Amino acid sequence: MARSKASKDDELVFLPLGGSGEIGMNLNCYGYGPPDARQWIVVDCGVMFGRETTTPGVDVIMPDIRFLEENRSDLLGIVLTHAHEDHLGAVAHLWPMLRCPVYATPFTARLLRGKLEEADLDGRVKVKVVPLGGKLTLGPFEMELITLTHSIPEPNAVAIRTPLGTVVHTGDWKIDPEPQIGEATDDTALRKLGDEGVLAMVCDSTNALVDGQSGSEADVRVALTRLIRDLKGRVAVTCFASNVARLQSIADAARDAGREIVLVGRSMHKMIEAARETGYLKGFPRIVEDEDAVQIPADHVLYLCTGSQGESRAALARIAAGKHPYVSLGKGDTVVFSSRVIPGNELEIFEMQNQLAAMGVEIITEKDHFVHVSGHPARDELAEMYRWVRPQIAVPVHGETRHMTAHARLALELQVPQAVVVKNGDVLRLAPGRAAIIDEAPSGRLFLDGRLMVHEDDGYARARRSLGFAGFIGITLILDRKGRAAADPVLHMEGIPEDVMGPVTDAVAHALHVKKGGGDIGEKVRLAARKAAQNIWGKKPVVRIETVEI
Repeated sequence: MARSKASKDDELVFLPLGGSGEIGMNLNCYGYGPPDARQWIVVDCGVMFGRETTTPGVDVIMPDIRFLEENRSDLLGIVLTHAHEDHLGAVAHLWPMLRCPVYATPFTARLLRGKLEEADLDGRVKVKVVPLGGKLTLGPFEMELITLTHSIPEPNAVAIRTPLGTVVHTGDWKIDPEPQIGEATDDTALRKLGDEGVLAMVCDSTNALVDGQSGSEADVRVALTRLIRDLKGRVAVTCFASNVARLQSIADAARDAGREIVLVGRSMHKMIEAARETGYLKGFPRIVEDEDAVQIPADHVLYLCTGSQGESRAALARIAAGKHPYVSLGKGDTVVFSSRVIPGNELEIFEMQNQLAAMGVEIITEKDHFVHVSGHPARDELAEMYRWVRPQIAVPVHGETRHMTAHARLALELQVPQAVVVKNGDVLRLAPGRAAIIDEAPSGRLFLDGRLMVHEDDGYARARRSLGFAGFIGITLILDRKGRAAADPVLHMEGIPEDVMGPVTDAVAHALHVKKGGGDIGEKVRLAARKAAQNIWGKKPVVRIETVEI
């Protein structure tokens, strides 16, 4: 326990600003002290990515950090659990508003520095490297990193000790006795925490609806080796670039099958470079550049590609569209998806797979062969973690509400005295036997649209959705000083079917010249245009009126 003593007014609170009720953009705050003078730490600072169906034109979505900005003088630092985008991807975007030190283990720090360089923040952000299993103290928070396993090197739980109790924040994790890269889960340290007494565990909920166990990378390695050895023609394997253990397994399988490794995609190169610099991938085979691979016989090449989720700018999508400058696939070739479909990406992935199939390419997914295991704990692993840590309070995070609710039910079945499902913005006071939501902080989302950062409430994303769904009609009214039509209106229509244009034009002309009724002529015209479109089309386009007086 922390050496200092709690005063009677001190409280320990947990405040998620991202990642609770959703999978992505994790940002979690811990506050300690009296309500009017708390000190804060942040665990993780991540992003999620925009989708054309819901946030057209938006590249990156991040948590709204107004609360942290208002309390910046009391913010002691950001502690990163690991290097996935949904846990560190927002640091370079949000740090200028927070300006506090950032703490990370070596591999995570290496990837973060690369992002900071791209954002012209290298040298400005204090990135402090903490060794695996290391400790650090920030104000009233004494923290210890606990080594876990996940689908990226150096995942950590953070044991946060305060005068009012210890919280275990798991980050992302699974239980894998043979992770292939890095150490196995330090269950000894977790059991020791349980013996000391843990007030609360804030825990990953991603696979809380999945029975059994997530599976081991060692088993995937064996299965991939057998699969790739038997394939003919060109072979392309796509997976998450951050899964360094999987990259090693694929590369070893290629070497065993007499195939050269060709990296296709910028993030593959960046991830392997970072892994090598921090002591991983020491035995990785020789890499052939994609422009040189055209000289390699088809049966002796393996392309390791980005784009398992159908990302339009990733390598595999360009290959499937026939737009990659050096890599092409066809009849007799195979693409292996060593990944799962992340919910929401189905359309993009299936469209890409259809393009590949049309070329005559064979497609192998996790439904066809054992080529993937999850990096998150299934229910048996969650149960094991609770048996080790034995918290008084379970706080599910990192999941949609259905995942978190299932996690909370499981915790109660495992005899955890209390389980609390929170949402972003909830201020949860953690106290023995009586955790309670006591307040609500400002929360929401920030959109990175090109180079601009805007708040979701600005409404432009909603306007873009409307434009994409039902098009746009712009009407310029030319009026005299008495507000009467002085010339024919000018109509400009985008995304409007031709059959709709005539009725809209007639409705605008009629609304301009009808005598009855008062009110704003512009609003009359706008409503008339929308009604005419709806009558013919069944949709209400966005209508904008500009008035010119002569």
